[in-house]
Amino acid sequence: MTGPALALVVGAAGLHALWNALAKRSGDLVAFFCLTSAVAALGLAAPAAWIVARDGLRAAGAPFIVATVALHALYFYGLARAYRSGAYSAVYPVARGLGVALVPVIAFAALDERVSSVGALGIGLVAGGIVAVQFASGAPPSALAAGLGWAAATSVVIAGYSLVDKAGVARIHPVPYMALMEAGTAVCLLPAARRRVGALDREWRARPHSIVAVGAMSALAYLLVLFAFQLSKVAYVVASRELSIPFSAVIGSLWLGEGRLGPRLAAASVILAGVLCVAFAR
Repeated sequence: MTGPALALVVGAAGLHALWNALAKRSGDLVAFFCLTSAVAALGLAAPAAWIVARDGLRAAGAPFIVATVALHALYFYGLARAYRSGAYSAVYPVARGLGVALVPVIAFAALDERVSSVGALGIGLVAGGIVAVQFASGAPPSALAAGLGWAAATSVVIAGYSLVDKAGVARIHPVPYMALMEAGTAVCLLPAARRRVGALDREWRARPHSIVAVGAMSALAYLLVLFAFQLSKVAYVVASRELSIPFSAVIGSLWLGEGRLGPRLAAASVILAGVLCVAFAR
């Protein structure tokens, strides 16, 4: 990975861990994510329109936009359910790390692609780290099972939209691509948010600053990733942005008051090590 790509990804990792922590503090997460996506779309609208007026919008990118909107709507819904069931510093490492390790396992089962010894070590480290981070949380088994299930489902969606977006930004400039994705995601989440009468209004009245901050940070963080996709291989970018995993242990323990910093950080670091082994295995 080149220096500029790595710098983009590290910046994205920090922003991503931070906006997830802010989201965890919200009341109704589906309504919150619907609003933050709308805010992000509005913030990107003017620069996206200028780029489209200058460069046009290639029809070849349309299938990728449709696919990424659907996947991001599933991602935010799954993340909302995971955070509703589990602690931030227990859910976040699983959601971010498991998908990277699942790709070679699925490839072996479906395509008979062999995994190197380093890759196999990485898969084992991710699995062990996931178990360790759940024990480090100190939550009861029932809560662990619910949070882990939704976090694992979210991780699969993350792997899917990463592959889609790598191909999508090869056809459309990242800024209009991101603007369309955020707008489409807000529309897709709207029916689920409106099922709870007044949820959107309550969230906006209670947390306008957090909604605007998360909308801006999430859009900027993923824009950095999209630009990094243009500079480096998707596996390297996806793995390197998981530097956010140890950040989440520190934020969850110190800022959200979830405690047990040492065990949480150790378990998160094991997951990160496993992710890096899988991504960079030859």
